[in-house]
Amino acid sequence: MDKLKQLESFVSVVARGSLAAAARAEGVAPAIMGRRLDALEERLGVKLLVRTTRRMSLTHEGSAFLEDCQRLLSDIANAEASVSAGGVKASGHLRITAPAGFGRRHVAPLVTAFREQHADVTISLNLSDRVVDLAGEGFDCAVRVGDLPDSSLVSVRMADNRRLCVAAPGYLEIHGTPQHPSELSKFDCLTLSSEASQTRGWAFMVDGELVYLKPGGPLDCSDGQVLHDWCLAGYGIAWRSTWEVEAEVAAGQLVALLQEFAAPPNGIYCVFPQRKHLPLRVRLWIDFLKQNFSEPGYWHGEIPAPENEKAHPPAANGPLPVL
Repeated sequence: MDKLKQLESFVSVVARGSLAAAARAEGVAPAIMGRRLDALEERLGVKLLVRTTRRMSLTHEGSAFLEDCQRLLSDIANAEASVSAGGVKASGHLRITAPAGFGRRHVAPLVTAFREQHADVTISLNLSDRVVDLAGEGFDCAVRVGDLPDSSLVSVRMADNRRLCVAAPGYLEIHGTPQHPSELSKFDCLTLSSEASQTRGWAFMVDGELVYLKPGGPLDCSDGQVLHDWCLAGYGIAWRSTWEVEAEVAAGQLVALLQEFAAPPNGIYCVFPQRKHLPLRVRLWIDFLKQNFSEPGYWHGEIPAPENEKAHPPAANGPLPVL
């Protein structure tokens, strides 16, 4: 028990940024948290945290150990929930946030399918391209696409997110097909406006190195959906995420270009605040997302119908995906 308490205290201190904040959350004195960390470091024989009067930072060993601790504590919580939550129905209100474009296409349809299985859960879905403060604004979890900034949030990787250059077959018939990223300057490229994201440009792997290019063209827009529509209509080449264009590529409406130069994928994640007891409705929602997003056919537009999902619902007390 003492060993487990030491691990919990270590994770809590890192998540909250200080001994005092972690102590307040547990209702104990900061000195107790300090003694637990000292005992943990002494037992392991390594320094996990560098503590000064002004700040606290993880050592290299502490950073690696933190991931293992988070995974271990999550496994323990899931094991307990699988026993204690048997037969309990999910209920209450679930607040979710997601990026606007991805949320419209890949979260909103699953929200309604999820509620078909869990009628006692009410759901609020917020679609916004800004990074929402989950704890400060009262959200249970967020779906995020791309590289995650360092934070105290727990993240579960749902799927890979790759970017592709795509164009309509009609455009390629008229203008030809680029064979190398350097040739994009000769084509009409549909780009996000300067005030939007992608400020570094389009990413490619060239001769084993990650390079960024900023192609241009006669049309740009701050809205990715508009670029997608223009690309389908044959106005040029776009650099879009696979979650947005994979169904059209499979259907032959768009052609994937320069795939041998594609940059490594980043991720699609579900993130949520560090909690000692994750509500059942949140656990089931994360499981539901993972189940759907891990199906290869899903990204080709084969979204399971709610009535089909009801025949094979996820286990109400199954474990969370490994963090």
